[in-house]
Amino acid sequence: MKVCVKCTHVISFFPRSHLHHMELSNKTRISEFLLLGFSERPELQPLIFGLFLSMYLITVFGNLLIILAISTDPNLHTPMYFFLANLSFVDICFTSTTIPKMLVNIQTQSKVITYEDCITQIYFLILFAVLDVFLLSVMAYDRFVAICHPLHYMVIMNPRLCGLLVLVSWIMCILNSLLQSLMMLRLSFCTHLHIPHFFCELNEMLQLACSDTFLNNVVMYLAAVLLGGGPFAGILYSYSKIVSSIRGIASAKGKYKTFSTCASHLSVVCLFYCTMLGVYLSSAATQSSHSSATASVMYTVVTPMLNPFIYSLRNKDIKSALRRIVGVQVM
Repeated sequence: MKVCVKCTHVISFFPRSHLHHMELSNKTRISEFLLLGFSERPELQPLIFGLFLSMYLITVFGNLLIILAISTDPNLHTPMYFFLANLSFVDICFTSTTIPKMLVNIQTQSKVITYEDCITQIYFLILFAVLDVFLLSVMAYDRFVAICHPLHYMVIMNPRLCGLLVLVSWIMCILNSLLQSLMMLRLSFCTHLHIPHFFCELNEMLQLACSDTFLNNVVMYLAAVLLGGGPFAGILYSYSKIVSSIRGIASAKGKYKTFSTCASHLSVVCLFYCTMLGVYLSSAATQSSHSSATASVMYTVVTPMLNPFIYSLRNKDIKSALRRIVGVQVM
């Protein structure tokens, strides 16, 4: 009883308003985080800087060349190349969301990212990542119509439908990333402000929060199933129909020619989804955030960098357009 009386006196000594202020101060929204990146060893920073700067420049210039080639060559003004130009633009934006900030941090020897910049980075990262998925599914549908319904291809894939598919993809991805970002604003972060990554990754941020993240996790996983699994199911359905159609072609030459029209897209789909799956499987197996950060390089940097090469190396139309732009022989 004496302890209770003493506690009562101590508590009554503070005004209610002051106690309320103390309670709120423990949940004050922090102003900045620290991105730990790949390594804290100073001797490795120039190597990491040079490597990622090279990959970023290759990604930007490679995808810009694809966009320029498609926009300037009338022979490439078809639905397939329209979607490819959009994919190249999204890949540039996707990489630009994370790499420039990391390069600036290395150059200035600072790991700081503000709270506002972190939320903004999450918004654009989710936007362009999911938009990549949507565009790949739209491109799979385009290949399905071209191979399974060749006589009606230009009627079905008319400019209005192509523009509508891209517009709907943008709207859905914007709404999803806006929802995820707004859900982040309701969270409180207490003391542990170190992010073991080279960008503000949504799942890592949820683990740092000191408030209840149940609703955030539900929304995140539900969006992953609907907006990630749905388009992937569409891709699988499209290619199952494409394979059935190719099997019906009598000559081996005809099969090869038909399959070659979708080989580049299938390569990009496999690369994107396999790297994404590899990232989450490796992070789940090792429980190491640094391993997850290293694996994330595959889908945030390597895949956007390789896409222009995949689409140009075996595509005669793209190669001829690039020859006219660059003025050199493209192998």
